[in-house]
Amino acid sequence: MIKNVIVRKPSKNFADGITTADLGKPDYEKALEQHEGYIEALKECGCSVTVLEADERYPDSTFVEDVAVVTEKCAIITRPGAASRKGEEKEIIDTLKKFYSNIEYLEGSACLEGGDILRIDKHFYIGQSKRTNAEGARQLTAILNKYGYTASAVPVKQILHLKTGVIYAGNNTVIAAGEFKNNDVFKKFKMIKVDDDEAYSANCVKMNGHLIIPKGFSKSKKAIVDAGFKIVEVEMSEFEKMDGGLTCLSLRIPEDSSK
Repeated sequence: MIKNVIVRKPSKNFADGITTADLGKPDYEKALEQHEGYIEALKECGCSVTVLEADERYPDSTFVEDVAVVTEKCAIITRPGAASRKGEEKEIIDTLKKFYSNIEYLEGSACLEGGDILRIDKHFYIGQSKRTNAEGARQLTAILNKYGYTASAVPVKQILHLKTGVIYAGNNTVIAAGEFKNNDVFKKFKMIKVDDDEAYSANCVKMNGHLIIPKGFSKSKKAIVDAGFKIVEVEMSEFEKMDGGLTCLSLRIPEDSSK
């Protein structure tokens, strides 16, 4: 279960962030409206949402997932791989201290962003991408092992982050697009394969018995509903323009079921 979620409002210079999408400039006011819709969807799924104010120093800071990895037992502060995002991770520490007594830190030459981390049960798949390097994967693995988790690296060759192309939906099922539709790493799971023209819709959020999915992708929606998942749809057009998906916009803190 996820009870607590952290989000950050988009900054006024949101459109100055990093993007390869070539979908045009996002509308700031519309992005704010869509962000509010995202928060309402989280609340609809039973979450308490901590909303941080926009940080105008960092245009990409609304993508708060990238600056930390959160588990039941600890939070790990990452080291973003993009030069314009370095330092952004420091701004989440005080907020995470409200939820965690154990906070770990990546160091030195490590680069790692939370969008490259896919958790399935007690195992963490670490995407090695343009934003996450081998040293980042090594350090994160060592920290996770210390707390009783396992981890393994997965090459990410064609897309931004691992979770851009594959997420865990629950019920032993992954949703995959592009290079991950036939990836042997995930062959032991049931797979919903997303068509190339709806690749953006592979990025969904598993949340307390629901899947939050982006609105406007009819084929993916049908496949997900037909597979038996309860859905909540949100509009994401302005975030898609900035290479941002649903998972990118929040840190979702899991409850410790052993307590």
